[in-house]
Amino acid sequence: MAPRMDTVHADTVMPTRTSVVVIGGGIVGTSTALFLAEKGIPVVLCEKGVIGGEQSGRNWGWTRVMGRDIREIPLGLESLKLWRRMNEITGAETGFRQAGIVYLCEDQAAINRHEAWLEKARPYQLDSRLVGPDELARLFPGLARSFKAGLYTPSDGRGEPTKAAPAIATAAQRKGAGILTGCAVRTIETKGGRVCGVVTEKGAIDCDTVVLAGGAWSRLFAGSLGIKLPALNMLASVMRTEPIEGGPDIAGSGAGFSFRKRLDGGYSVALRASGVADITPDSFKLFFDFLPHLLKERHEMNLRFGTRFFEELTRPKRWAADAITPMEKTRVLDPEPVTRSFGQARDMFAAAFPAMGAVKIAEGWGGLIDATPDAIPVISALDSFPGLFLTTGFSGHGFGIGPGAGKLAADMIAGDPTSVDPSPYRYSRFLDGSWRQDRQAAAL
Repeated sequence: MAPRMDTVHADTVMPTRTSVVVIGGGIVGTSTALFLAEKGIPVVLCEKGVIGGEQSGRNWGWTRVMGRDIREIPLGLESLKLWRRMNEITGAETGFRQAGIVYLCEDQAAINRHEAWLEKARPYQLDSRLVGPDELARLFPGLARSFKAGLYTPSDGRGEPTKAAPAIATAAQRKGAGILTGCAVRTIETKGGRVCGVVTEKGAIDCDTVVLAGGAWSRLFAGSLGIKLPALNMLASVMRTEPIEGGPDIAGSGAGFSFRKRLDGGYSVALRASGVADITPDSFKLFFDFLPHLLKERHEMNLRFGTRFFEELTRPKRWAADAITPMEKTRVLDPEPVTRSFGQARDMFAAAFPAMGAVKIAEGWGGLIDATPDAIPVISALDSFPGLFLTTGFSGHGFGIGPGAGKLAADMIAGDPTSVDPSPYRYSRFLDGSWRQDRQAAAL
């Protein structure tokens, strides 16, 4: 079952000209449109389905800096600044609460990993710290399990995925952005070697710049333009509970499950070992690029061979501008979740907090995460395709760092100074192989 997104009243008039077209109405696409509109730059966002309908509305809802790859910390900090003002910025409830996040440690090995991360993150002066069992008991009243320690970041928080992207899109609309839903972009047109417009299923829009923020669709769309984007889609499964009295306000992860309090009084809960990497034709093409990541995540990721292999094998890779595209045939990706994980996650959550009483599962869903080999996003112009800008490959981190990514993209497109160094997110790292060296350096 798909989560129910807040409604966005999309525009009904199809524009023929704008400055920037954003493809994709997730958290990153809507944020890019918002910050471009704030600069007075004409922008139109085209979403094939509904705003936030895919992974942007299906994730855990964490907004964190803690535990991030060192290269993502600046973007995480910028995003948290925006999240703290997001209700004010949008004039709506996005669900953001600065309630803190804790990684619970069952053994010394986990403590050692977090200590190593704290040392690498020291230059950023974060408020992350290791806490002992006594403070864990204070942070989580009624916690029945005993943990050796926890990595705690008070400044981290949570948002409501079903509300955030719609609120941001509506705010962008009020500032002058065009928001089109049920409007798939079929292709990008060029003139003199650079972008001059897009062709949508509803007509053409002339523009100077296109931002591809297509999430799980980005590799397919980029490939149709002859652009090689190394990204694979991973399945994540999440369930929500009915409202519960007396549960923890802080989000947490440990002992095989993760949880986050919701605005409705229930919890989003996930089993950490329920991730699925479906074997597809692209899995073979990108096997050696992704092998280190799969080995690192082997305890939380399951390989599976099934119908997705044949679906993607027979899916068209290129199409004419006047042809119906795969994006129009599947308006919203709504993959079947790993339902067996829901009962396990519920039982683990209930066992950790028995004072809450019975925990009832309300519903569950699956979502596809677009991941790059180094688990770092691409936020970058393409030298080989002037006028095209990529904001994709967020590897499960998009909701938390989406606002910062959108602001960074808008600043780069406008030619304005950026508050975050964009070089770690350059597309060219996959062309010259430097992503491997960057990954090794970040791991030191």
